[in-house]
Amino acid sequence: MTLEISARLVPLAVDGDGVARVGGTRVTLDTVVEAFKRGATAEEIAQQHPSVDLSDVYSVLGYYLSQREGVEAYLGERSAKSKAVRTEVESRFDPAGIRDRLISRSQAHQAP
Repeated sequence: MTLEISARLVPLAVDGDGVARVGGTRVTLDTVVEAFKRGATAEEIAQQHPSVDLSDVYSVLGYYLSQREGVEAYLGERSAKSKAVRTEVESRFDPAGIRDRLISRSQAHQAP
C-alpha cells in the first residue's frame, strides 16, 4: 500500500472588502481564531459553524499557528477598522436611548 500525500492549500479567500473567509462560507478568519483563543476546539468551532468543514477548521488553525504574526497583524487591522466604523456610526446616530425610542415607535404603530 502506498500513502498518497498532497499539499493542500489553506481554505481562505479574501472578499472584496478585504475580509478573509473560510472555505467559501461567510465565516471569517477572525471568528475561527477568536473562538480558538477562547479555548474552543476545532470540533467545537465546526459545531458552532456547520457551514465550515472540520478539515477546513483544522487547516485554518494550522495556518494561524504557523503564521501567527501575520494573522495577528491582520486581526489588529480589522479591529481598528471596526472601531473606526463604530465610532463614525455612533457619532452620526446617537445610541443612547435607542431601545426606548424603538419600543415607543413600535407601540405607536400598534395603537388602534
